[in-house]
Amino acid sequence: MRKYIYEFIGAFFLVLTIGCTVIPASPGVIAPLAIGGMLMVVIFASGHVSGGHHNPGVTLAVWMRGRCSVSDVVPYIVAQFAGAVLAALAVVFLVGPGTPMVIKNVPAAFLSEFLFSFALCFVVLNVATAKANVNNSFYGLAIGTTVMCGAFAVGGISGGAFNSAVAVAAGMMKLVSFNDIWIHIGANAIAGLVAGVAFKTLNPEDK
Repeated sequence: MRKYIYEFIGAFFLVLTIGCTVIPASPGVIAPLAIGGMLMVVIFASGHVSGGHHNPGVTLAVWMRGRCSVSDVVPYIVAQFAGAVLAALAVVFLVGPGTPMVIKNVPAAFLSEFLFSFALCFVVLNVATAKANVNNSFYGLAIGTTVMCGAFAVGGISGGAFNSAVAVAAGMMKLVSFNDIWIHIGANAIAGLVAGVAFKTLNPEDK
C-alpha cells in the first residue's frame, strides 16, 4: 500500500504544479521549468519506494521491461489517476479553471504526445531500471528535464501532457477539451509499451 500512496502523492503535486502555473500564467513564471522541477523532486522522493512512476505510460513501460509486477500495474495507475483528479479539484478551487486549448492538427498532436511520452519512458527505463545505472544520483534530474524539454518543444501543439493521468486532470481544469484527451491517453499508453519493447530489444542482457 505504501508504494501506491507514494504514486498518489507524486501525481497530486505534479498536477497541482501544472495547474497553478499554467492557468494564472503569471509574468515571470516559466511553467515548463516548474513542472519539470516538481517531477524531478517527487521522483527523487518516491523512487526508493515506488520507483517514481507517477505516469500510467511509465508504469506500462516498466511492466513491459519486466520491473513491475502484473499485480502492481492497475493499483499504480489507479493511484496516479486518483492523485491527478484530486489535484485538479484543488487547482480549480485555488485559481479557477483555465481556457481549453484548441488542438488544430490531431495527427500532429498525437505524434507529439507519442514522441515525448516515448522519450520520457525510454529515459526512465535507462536511468532508473538499467543495471548499468543502478543507484545513480541523476535519474530524477534526467526524467524531469525530459518532461521540461517536451513541454517547451510541443506544448503549443498538443498541450504537452505526456501522461494519461495528467491529461484527464487537464480536462478537469479546462486546459484541454475532454473531446481531445483520447489523443494524450492513447499516445501515452502506446509509447510506454513501445519504449518497453525498445529497451528489451536493445538491452537483451539486462533482465
